[in-house]
Amino acid sequence: MNDSNASKVLLEELTDDGILTLTINRPDSMNSMNKDVVHQIWHRCYEIDGDDSVRVVILTGAGDKAFCAGADLKERKSMSEADVEQRLRDYRGCFRALEKLNKPVICAINGYAFGGGLEMALACDIRVVAQETKVGLTELGLGIIPGAGGTQRLPRLVGPAIAKEMMFTAARLTGDEAKALGVVNHSVPRANLMTFCQDMAKKMVRCAPVAVRQAKVAIDAGLQTDIDTGLELEAQAYAVTIPTQDRLEGLAAFAEKRDPVWQGK
Repeated sequence: MNDSNASKVLLEELTDDGILTLTINRPDSMNSMNKDVVHQIWHRCYEIDGDDSVRVVILTGAGDKAFCAGADLKERKSMSEADVEQRLRDYRGCFRALEKLNKPVICAINGYAFGGGLEMALACDIRVVAQETKVGLTELGLGIIPGAGGTQRLPRLVGPAIAKEMMFTAARLTGDEAKALGVVNHSVPRANLMTFCQDMAKKMVRCAPVAVRQAKVAIDAGLQTDIDTGLELEAQAYAVTIPTQDRLEGLAAFAEKRDPVWQGK
């Protein structure tokens, strides 16, 4: 890491094919979330949403020890109750912005992800965890509950019974246990984690940008409603793709037995 990056709490790397890696850069603090981390991720989500050069986002943490250990408890010691409530609102806004980003977001959980760290990961589309680490919503062991979406996103992902068991016992799951319960999509050796996530992102980049966006809209919105409304939302999302140049390019590429060249329009 060069000196210009040493003080940055959020590092970025964008490849030529549009894969943006965001790295929480507070390894000495277990990549815990202070005000700067939350606000920078939130602000970058706003910018990335309108940036056509970004096709897929990979979110990870610096170092091997932690993806994000949750709230910065040292910072929190000096905060009033009102400050803590405001910070929780910031967490919720940041994670919701991450969740609603109009590009796929892959969370590469390179190390511990507890409390708010796992809540942030749950707001991503796909989670890949290093086998060697542990994850959990451990707040009940501290006398509080997950307050940044964990009580809502985890049950929607794994079902209420598994979510309750995890929270009520403050469980710390290994990577493989998290995979078995459906908390993460994949559990891989830490040494292979970023390559695995980058390979997945490259597969996503080979799909049409508008179609990827509309599939995400249809899935996320449809999950919040009944099947009939969901099917209508799907039809609306499909209709967005019909007049695009990319749809015609996809048909032409298929007929000509070549790779499509997407324009994102």
